Amino acid sequence: MPMLGGIRPPVAAVVVLLLMVAALTVIGLEGIHTAGVPQAVLNGEQRIAADTALSLRTAIDAEAGAVRRKAEAYPATSTSTPTTALKALTSATEGPYGRALLDARTGRLLATGGKTVPLAGVDVVKTASGHGKIPPRLVTSAGARQLLYFAEITLPARQDEPDQDPDGPDRQWLLVVCEPLPALTAYGDGRTAEVLDASGTSLATAVRGTASPAAARGDLPAQAARAAHRSGRATDASGSLLGAATGDRRTVAGWAQVASATGPGETDGLGLVVLTSRAAPTTTTAAADYSDFALRAAGALALVALLLGLALHFSFQRPLLRVYLSAGRLARGATGAGPAAREELSRPVPVHGFGELARIGRVLESLRGQLLGESGPREFPARRGPGYRALAMAGVVVVACWSVPMIFMLNRADTATAVPAQVLADQQARTEIAANRVRQSLDRSYTDLREAAANLPGRSRDAQAEILRASLADHKQYRSLYLLDRSGGITLRVGGTPLRTLVHVPQGGGITTVNTSGRIPAIAAYAQVRAAKGQAPAAGVVLFGEIDVKALNSLLPRPKLGSVWVTDRDDRVLAASVGYRAFQSLPESGLTRLARATKGAPGTTGTATSAVHSTSSGPSVDAAAPLAQKGPTAGLGWHVVTAEPAAALQIPAVEAEQRTMLAGILGLAVSVAGLGWLHVVVVRPLRAVAVLAERLAGGDRRTVLHPVNHDEIGSVTRNLELVRQVLAEQDRAARAGRAAGPARPLRENTFQR
Repeated sequence: MPMLGGIRPPVAAVVVLLLMVAALTVIGLEGIHTAGVPQAVLNGEQRIAADTALSLRTAIDAEAGAVRRKAEAYPATSTSTPTTALKALTSATEGPYGRALLDARTGRLLATGGKTVPLAGVDVVKTASGHGKIPPRLVTSAGARQLLYFAEITLPARQDEPDQDPDGPDRQWLLVVCEPLPALTAYGDGRTAEVLDASGTSLATAVRGTASPAAARGDLPAQAARAAHRSGRATDASGSLLGAATGDRRTVAGWAQVASATGPGETDGLGLVVLTSRAAPTTTTAAADYSDFALRAAGALALVALLLGLALHFSFQRPLLRVYLSAGRLARGATGAGPAAREELSRPVPVHGFGELARIGRVLESLRGQLLGESGPREFPARRGPGYRALAMAGVVVVACWSVPMIFMLNRADTATAVPAQVLADQQARTEIAANRVRQSLDRSYTDLREAAANLPGRSRDAQAEILRASLADHKQYRSLYLLDRSGGITLRVGGTPLRTLVHVPQGGGITTVNTSGRIPAIAAYAQVRAAKGQAPAAGVVLFGEIDVKALNSLLPRPKLGSVWVTDRDDRVLAASVGYRAFQSLPESGLTRLARATKGAPGTTGTATSAVHSTSSGPSVDAAAPLAQKGPTAGLGWHVVTAEPAAALQIPAVEAEQRTMLAGILGLAVSVAGLGWLHVVVVRPLRAVAVLAERLAGGDRRTVLHPVNHDEIGSVTRNLELVRQVLAEQDRAARAGRAAGPARPLRENTFQR
């Protein structure tokens, strides 16, 4: 008889799978340790370094783009001189460190301004001969490392001196601007941020609060440089490091390359690395070690699995196999002939087990008497006791007694103490970095718009439209540019249809919102268009640039920062990293309270804050920071709010809760699936066979018993069908008036499988 079905596979599967869940419980919980520095702290420092590197990369890219746009916008003519060109190209640049204009074909210096530009080692001809953008270069000037930004300028050839350009009709100049590295900011009290070159030498340092001593940092800069070199320069790789321990604190560091994350970028060839470090408290106690709990929980589940397996084996599997053997013996006696058949029928059928098996055993004994002619049909009582379905349900309940506490009670993380203070501080620091990233983007939008507004006075309407179209093409963050007259009406527009619903003509310049409702928030930069020299003043004429909210949304997502929102002074959402409706409230009241807590006294921007909130899905690490301390966005009262589920961070207490719950869920699922399988393939068919067998013993000779499965139940059904046919033959013979006695045996192979 095939044993792929039947009772053995589900019983074995339940036991084996429960033992596997016990093993997984040990493996999962033994790997959680709270001694030393939690992994969540290391990961947080790594991500802070990556966020700081992103801000630095964005600043370098923005400066390189500004230099190129200025060069492209310069109206070069055949009579332009290097001195006047250099003055025009750098007049709007705030505080350039040094600037130079060179002949791109010969490398000859044509004009200089500001401090000396370190051109030693720069092959001007080779640099200018490349195609596309020229990336910045890191150089040394007066013992300090500086950045060189490049831009090409094409001038028409002078008609009176054609020999000036023997290779072609146009002349090529190369603008070189030398500036220090963008200002570096350290976020989070006690944190040090550094910019390193490829050799690990510190180029710039920023400290916030009291930083850890240099001795505690050891050779972390060299380690970070080596790690970045191993990862390659074409990626935005990052990592974490551990420094020396001082008392109960240990230096934790994160490093990240200042390189493009989406392919070749401005900073890929610089070899810059950002290193952040901070002294973090270490956990030396073993009170939160989960090894003992894991062994106890796994041992309890293993004991439950073995007891359940033994109960199923002795109360179900063995009785079923004995009933299977008894039914086979009864069928052989009914269909056989001679002394051997009589001997098979002469042996009483023992009753094994309880419930359905006991009922079938009693039926077989009654049928044996009917075959021998010792008794007639027998009615069995309709009221029956608990059967094997109750046994399967009891097995699920027993496993649930282990699983339910694991899911709902044991190793529950305390919202107030589960999240280490360092992790909470890191979330706040990353929120400040996100706010600074948004502020940088909005500040650049305002600066670019102000430059476009400065080029408008004194030009015709067509020329102004061309300037606005060029600005819209160069600055992808704008969705629409338009000019307002003194009454607030739009006099000139390029780009999409404005979303503004507020008609106002503000003074000065900055960032504002121009609607208060609708599906899309309308955030705009604005700048005054001043009157041209010698013309009537253009008071009240303002250039507006509506900023595409998608550009802001794209700045917000960062790994493991969670959901990020930009809110206005009334705590309504203007931009978010997740789906949202314009001007809706924050999804949790705790986030709203957190945003309001950042607001300082009247006239101040406030300070960042953070907290752990309890939500329906568990603890959430939340933070809020004001958008800007200075600049065109400082007076808006906007905030950046973040919320990251603690379950997404590698916090020991939360990990223990998650894995404990997972073990409980797995144990319960295995028991339900395994015992459900047993019920479907064994218990339910057995109940049906018991009902049919009792009908057969009660005199029903017309109902054919069809075996469904090739297992123990199917074999019992086939044997009962053989007995039914023999009894039906006896009944027909009795009705025909034949002498009482055993009926003619059936051929043994009639019902062979």
